[in-house]
Amino acid sequence: MSGGRRASAAGVALMLGGAGILLGVAAVPAQAAEVSYKTECIPPAASGLGPVEGTTKVEITAPATAKVGDEIQVVWKFVQAASKNPDLIVLPKDSVKPTGTLKASGAQTADIAMEGPQKNPEIPKGGDMVLSDMTGKVKLTTAGDVTLTPDAYTITAYSTDTKCTPQEAVPAAATIKVTAAEGGSTTSGGSTSGGTTTSGGTTTGGDTGGTTSGGSTTSGGTTSSGTTSGGTTSGGSTSGGNDGQTDFAGKTVTTSFACASPGPAKIDSSATINAKKNGGSYDLTVKTAKGVMNSPAPLPAGALKPSMVITVGGDDSGSLKVEGPANKDALNTGDPVSLGDMTGTYKPGADGKATLSPGDLTIVVTLSAGSNPITIPCKATKTAVSLELDVQKQAGGVSGATTSGSGSSSGSSSSSSSSGGGLAATGANDHGGLRALGFVAGTAILLGGAVFTFLPRRRVR
Repeated sequence: MSGGRRASAAGVALMLGGAGILLGVAAVPAQAAEVSYKTECIPPAASGLGPVEGTTKVEITAPATAKVGDEIQVVWKFVQAASKNPDLIVLPKDSVKPTGTLKASGAQTADIAMEGPQKNPEIPKGGDMVLSDMTGKVKLTTAGDVTLTPDAYTITAYSTDTKCTPQEAVPAAATIKVTAAEGGSTTSGGSTSGGTTTSGGTTTGGDTGGTTSGGSTTSGGTTSSGTTSGGTTSGGSTSGGNDGQTDFAGKTVTTSFACASPGPAKIDSSATINAKKNGGSYDLTVKTAKGVMNSPAPLPAGALKPSMVITVGGDDSGSLKVEGPANKDALNTGDPVSLGDMTGTYKPGADGKATLSPGDLTIVVTLSAGSNPITIPCKATKTAVSLELDVQKQAGGVSGATTSGSGSSSGSSSSSSSSGGGLAATGANDHGGLRALGFVAGTAILLGGAVFTFLPRRRVR
């Protein structure tokens, strides 16, 4: 019987000892304290906005006591972020990620890397910004009082970073009383522990790995067997009037685009214009390079809708517009992104040979249901004739008429980036206008460099 009691006692002791090992720091009483401080936030450069100020309130939770050699975990909770969601869009669930630095000082100095998960509820237009709790670890090396003070932090959404730094002395949020380990002497020198000075994730994927340039190999619209060699005209350019031909395949031509802010500086792609005769008019289908970019963030179905101006030359003149459908399927981070085939009608306005060339490109982006669309215009800086047709003049034909093209869309783009709803607002010094998050209007939303800095995949040949 006594042996059984001794065995039971031993088992309890083992269990308690194991619990102590498992609990570790958690067994030490925790403390939590809230501090607030003036904060300056720098929106992404693409937003074109200068520094603005707001107020950050955070709560730091850490053990009240610990021993030298302990590795402790610290929690940073945002009581109030220095921004609100802009009136422009509804932020989807799990689209915002915080990272930051917590400074340890006193008996030991260290920069503790803090990181929170990309986890948030759906945030309505004008709603309070909800950021996840950040955690970090530090190994204690020196006996004495170690104080913890919040420092700079970064808010990442759709692969754009808004960097926020204190603009006044921040009070310490917690103090840990560190005692020497039992049976050991106090470590001198106050050196920081390994791994606590570097940030484990202050930037997110989507803004790295985009070092390759150019676009992907083109799809569809290959040159037909009747292509004239060495010339600027494409195969299938003969008229369908006398021989009954109705389908005309254009050649694939290399294109480049320069986009207005917040679009990318340059896009390299390709385009093919195909035509099908329909009475005296021609139904056009324009194909662009596929998979020329990667999506840096989840995008819903219907988020991207393209259009392009087709320039008419030769014996005819003017321009017309073709439009493509929005993306049918939702996109995950890293998925290749392609624009749908764009269609429109060409009605000749003159007799003779008419040439068709890709022109300015426009992408309209709608990030969530009910949000205001963001229009990004891109001017064609390199193009060539893709298709030549023998045409006959039709009443109401295109000759001399031009479409507004992407030029008419630039105002929409600029208004999105400059309006008060374009960036996050705060109740700070800026009449509620702290534009702290540039992921809306400051986000590059376009082919090749876009939807929130799409990254090119392969160079078009």
